[in-house]
Amino acid sequence: MPTDLALLRLLQLVSPGLPVGMYSYSQGMEQAVDNGWIKDEAQTRDWLSGLLRQGLAQVDAPLLARLYNAWARGDDAAVRQWSAELMAMRETAELRAEDRQTGLALARLLAGLGVERAKPWLRHPQASYATVFALAAVEWEIPLAPAIAGYLWSWLENQSLCAVKLVPLGQLAGQRLLQGLALEIPALVEMALSLPENEIGTRTFAVALASSRHERQYSRLFRS
Repeated sequence: MPTDLALLRLLQLVSPGLPVGMYSYSQGMEQAVDNGWIKDEAQTRDWLSGLLRQGLAQVDAPLLARLYNAWARGDDAAVRQWSAELMAMRETAELRAEDRQTGLALARLLAGLGVERAKPWLRHPQASYATVFALAAVEWEIPLAPAIAGYLWSWLENQSLCAVKLVPLGQLAGQRLLQGLALEIPALVEMALSLPENEIGTRTFAVALASSRHERQYSRLFRS
């Protein structure tokens, strides 16, 4: 278990109030709703569960673990390598732009909070969100497994808020999604920690398709 201070730092890092602009992206959900792929709470649950298992647990979480370990041992070359690999796995320009823009925003925040190692990433072309998130976890002495769980939870909370607005769902339905899907996170953390490098890779073609179409959607609430 993390120390009391580490737990509080983790809560700060995954807070919806963290000023990184995560709330302005839907990661393809807006287009999926427009296409009629997501119409109700059950379909939303299936969509988010699939993305957790086949997307984040297969890419973000295992690479976050590698980035965390690279930051912890001061291996800048490995940090750059894993960050570049993560960015290369974003299938669309929209997903890459989101990752870089939120990563740069988090780097600015950390630099403003006195994290010196964040400064070289203020304009870095491979500044993915997971890269800088891992740095924050190391600097704030948040253990690796809780850091990964927090990262997955933060993504899930943001996507559930998107679904409440887009499907649309009621607030209670959004909380049911969070309560149910949170049950998957502990096992996904364990899987990510043991996933071999040659098995890292996304299986979420529908997200890539929706994201690639989103910039041409007639009316949008979220950034493209």
